Amino acid sequence: MDKHINAPISKEISRSLRAGDYVYITGTIYTARDAAHKRMDEALLKGEELPIDIKNQVIYYMGPSPAREGRPIGSAGPTTASRMDKYAPRLLDLGLTAMIGKGKRSKEVLEAIVRNESVYFAAVGGAGALLSKCIKASEVVAYEDLGTEAIRKLEVENFPVIVVADCEGNNLYETAIKEYQKI
Repeated sequence: MDKHINAPISKEISRSLRAGDYVYITGTIYTARDAAHKRMDEALLKGEELPIDIKNQVIYYMGPSPAREGRPIGSAGPTTASRMDKYAPRLLDLGLTAMIGKGKRSKEVLEAIVRNESVYFAAVGGAGALLSKCIKASEVVAYEDLGTEAIRKLEVENFPVIVVADCEGNNLYETAIKEYQKI
């Protein structure tokens, strides 16, 4: 089913999404990859505040290429989500509503998604140039010294993703394999 939603994403919206839904996101999302997640974790361990308020937010696991003239961002494809798995449960427990990446997630992340009524989306790997066309603005908001791994605030319009893991414990990577095996 195709759904159009606005970000930030409320728990009411995340609870309505099911594995396999095609979703188009419009609004504000943030980027963060390995290095930014490590810094956020270190800040939390020191009792410091995060550089962004993650309540009801979406984090896109992406590091962009340089922007072409007249564009807010270069190619903006997803990176492998499992690299953030050691940090994701804590962020979900702090109010993060959604993550966008590619690939499978650990058991701990999937449990945290259910526990926090959150969602994991996949963006199509290899389609970074096309995905960048949905990004209308990009601004570095934290950890500028990390370059492409800095935290960016993105304004997106009809950004296409697929729900992989939903708050009821459904996981498209598992159900799709079972459906394929029936064929």
